[in-house]
Amino acid sequence: MKTCLLVLSLITIAASSVVAETYQAPVRPPRKQPKERKAPPLAPAPVDGVIPRAVRGGNPLQMLNPKAPAKYGTSQEAIVFVAVPTHTVPGQNGQVDAGKWKGIKFFVFRF
Repeated sequence: MKTCLLVLSLITIAASSVVAETYQAPVRPPRKQPKERKAPPLAPAPVDGVIPRAVRGGNPLQMLNPKAPAKYGTSQEAIVFVAVPTHTVPGQNGQVDAGKWKGIKFFVFRF
């Protein structure tokens, strides 16, 4: 009985492996991808300030020279100052801070 069961199992295993499917999908040609259009280049934003001006100017020490030629620019281009308003109220000490410089423009991006 055991031998009959063993022979029957071997025949079943052999028959099932012969009839088995491969389950492979049919091969299709690849789809054509549309060409990607490149984004248009952005226009460079003009950069101004003390550091870019020193790099572009050639001689950054001329920015410290009060008698430098006009091609190196003026100090008014490099500082931030409070404009003088038309109606100013003096502080407790009687002074108005309008017109004084408040900072240096290291990088200025203009859009």
